[in-house]
Amino acid sequence: MQDQSAQIDWQDGDIPVARRFNDPYFSLADGLAETRHVFLAGNDLPARAAPGFAIAELGFGTGLNLLATVAALRDGPVHFTSFEAFPMTAPDMARALALFPELDAGGLLDAWASGARSFTIGAVNVQVIIGDIRETLPAWQGRADAWFLDGFAPAKNPEMWTPEIMQEVARHTNPGGTFATYTAAGAVRRALSDAGFAVTRVPGFGRKRHMSTGRLSW
Repeated sequence: MQDQSAQIDWQDGDIPVARRFNDPYFSLADGLAETRHVFLAGNDLPARAAPGFAIAELGFGTGLNLLATVAALRDGPVHFTSFEAFPMTAPDMARALALFPELDAGGLLDAWASGARSFTIGAVNVQVIIGDIRETLPAWQGRADAWFLDGFAPAKNPEMWTPEIMQEVARHTNPGGTFATYTAAGAVRRALSDAGFAVTRVPGFGRKRHMSTGRLSW
C-alpha cells in the first residue's frame, strides 16, 4: 500500500503544521531547544547512551529529534526506531529543517529523498517504520531503552495516546527503560502509569508549564 504523505501548511512561512491534525511539528519558540529539553534531557541523554542503546520514537515528523540525537552522541552504535503514519515529503522535510542550520541534515535528507527508511547517520542506526501505529507497534520485534513520545497533541491525535498504545510502549521497553513526552495530559499520564511506568510531572519547555517523564517500574 502506498504511503500517505503528510499534508503540510506553513505558519509564518517556516513552521510546518500538520493539516490533518492542525498542530505544529515543533515548538513555535525553538524546536531544537524543545527537543533537547524534552526528549534528550527527559531521558537523561546522552549520559545513558552506550553502544547498543536503543531509542524508539512515536512520530518521526521532520526528523528533528533524530538529528538532535545524532548531534548529541559521540559513541555508537545506537539504534533509533521511529514510527510514522504520515511521512513528510523530502522537500517539506528539507524546508522544515532549514530552520536549524546548526544541525547537519544532509545525510537524513539524502536518505529520505532516495526512499530509504533504514540508514545510518553518524553513530546512529535508523529505522523508520511507516504505517498505522495500532498495527506497526504491536508487530515490532524490538525493545527500547528510551522512548520519545512525540505524537501530535492528545486532543488532536487521540489514536496515538490510547491506553492500548501505552501498554505496547511498555511491552517494548527494556527493564529500567524510560520515556519522555511534552504532554502532561492526565489521561496520558494515567495510561502510562497503568502500563507500568513510574510517571513524574516535571517542568516543560517554553510556555508549557509541565511535561512527563517516567521509568519502567518492573
